[in-house]
Amino acid sequence: MKAVVMSAAGTPDVLEVRDVPMPKVENNADVLVRLHAAGVNPIDTKLRSRGNFYPDRSPAILGCDGAGVVEAVGSGVQQFKPGDEVYFCKGGLGGPRGNYAEYAVVEEWSLAKKPASLSFAEAAAAPLVLITAWESLYDRAQLQAGQRVLIHAGAGGVGHVAIQLARLQGAEVATTVGSPEKAEFVRQLGATVPILYKERDFVEAVMEWTGGEGVDVAFDTVGDDTFFKTAPAVKVYGDLVTILEPKPEFGSLKTARLRNLRISLELMLTPMMEGLLDAQRDQAKILSQCARLFDENRLQIQLSHTFPLEEAAAAHRLLETGSMTGKIALTMG
Repeated sequence: MKAVVMSAAGTPDVLEVRDVPMPKVENNADVLVRLHAAGVNPIDTKLRSRGNFYPDRSPAILGCDGAGVVEAVGSGVQQFKPGDEVYFCKGGLGGPRGNYAEYAVVEEWSLAKKPASLSFAEAAAAPLVLITAWESLYDRAQLQAGQRVLIHAGAGGVGHVAIQLARLQGAEVATTVGSPEKAEFVRQLGATVPILYKERDFVEAVMEWTGGEGVDVAFDTVGDDTFFKTAPAVKVYGDLVTILEPKPEFGSLKTARLRNLRISLELMLTPMMEGLLDAQRDQAKILSQCARLFDENRLQIQLSHTFPLEEAAAAHRLLETGSMTGKIALTMG
């Protein structure tokens, strides 16, 4: 089968299209999926530029997100059969198991039925950002109806999904964006207060919106100094969730401590990296619930660009320019 592989870390040019052995059903829980599309995420570009998590398993196929049709199943598989359309987040962290390829083998517990209302490319763009936003808002921050939440980079991959999930929970949303066009986009998703962060201090805007109290929950998808600058925008005893590692060279936790903030870290890859099967099943359940929301027209994914599998390097270059609206996917023809 054709796959995009990397043998060393570097620029997008290290991504090469090669013929590689097709994966096979080897275990009872294995499901062979003929991939129609793969999502492209920032984790992919980071692994490509810095090196993957398993450097001894080279060459590696990137791509955590996939969507396709079941081709074959192991003897113990009960929930899926050949012909089923599925989507998932599994693989792509190093070695031969990734989704920049024509086929992938995925364990049954990581799969969910693809939303019928989405194309394969749209479905492939969704899993990682859906699980990240869901776990951050619902599990880490325990967001409640009537609360106010600040979401950074609301027009981005995680951000645009997080706005919708917050609104579905009955929360009000303020979000930072980089342009008037993105401000209009997030309004359409349900954001009450788009903040053009290049023109106005977001803490000032939040305090004006909340009458000087601060938001109940802040969700940081940007990291670096943005994480530390967000603390004054959160109410005393509020929640601050980040998907990036807080690094001391960018700031201090003094304000967060004074405000008694509950700080949570979110990495949706942990169940995969640590081999936590129950947690992987829980994430598949999130995808199943989101599939229902998609098909009820209560949730949408913004797919901004698609590239043929062979143009994975171009997809990486586009993603690394920053300021993306929505998501990118690769298609397999």
